[in-house]
Amino acid sequence: MQESPVDIPCPVCQKTGEVYMIAHIDQIPYFGEHTQVTVMCHSCGWKQTDFIPAEGNKAGCWSISLVNTSQLKSRVVRSSSCTIRIPELDLQVNPGTNSTGYVSNVEGVINRFLEVINMVLRDLRHDITNLYGEETSDDISKTMEDVVKLEGLIDRLNGIGQEGCAPLTIEFLDPHGHSMIIDDTAVERDLTEEEILTLPTGPEPAVFSP
Repeated sequence: MQESPVDIPCPVCQKTGEVYMIAHIDQIPYFGEHTQVTVMCHSCGWKQTDFIPAEGNKAGCWSISLVNTSQLKSRVVRSSSCTIRIPELDLQVNPGTNSTGYVSNVEGVINRFLEVINMVLRDLRHDITNLYGEETSDDISKTMEDVVKLEGLIDRLNGIGQEGCAPLTIEFLDPHGHSMIIDDTAVERDLTEEEILTLPTGPEPAVFSP
């Protein structure tokens, strides 16, 4: 695939003349034709990928209530402007300045949450080891409470769809309308005016504008 120069400074190193774009048109089952756009800086190595549907979509939210393990295989398209929520666990991932799009499945999304939670959990356990003899019992108790809370989140996420586990909901909220959960049980709705005004839209290279 051929690279094309993009007349914008790199958002990381700020150099001009080093940013290039690769665009690839493909078909995603049930999602239709889309353009996969990758922008990269040859100077510092920054790279960003996004997915743009051929037909313009309106701002919207896709959600799915996970009641069985088969739903973990449902395909998802997450663009760089998409916020992901699991409201029952008060978990949310906002698109930041380095946000990138991807095609995966529900299980892949859950695993991304688990990776972050496990990373934080390792840090807390390390802190507890260092706290003994240096901090007050209140400090240790608070850290232990955080550890127990994170362990509970991991148990809930690992138990999705299993017997006896309460359903969890995954929401994809995208002000640009480029994201989707592909499953017969998934529900689509319009974003509220408040959501449109307050949801972050991720990185700002002009090539990703809707």
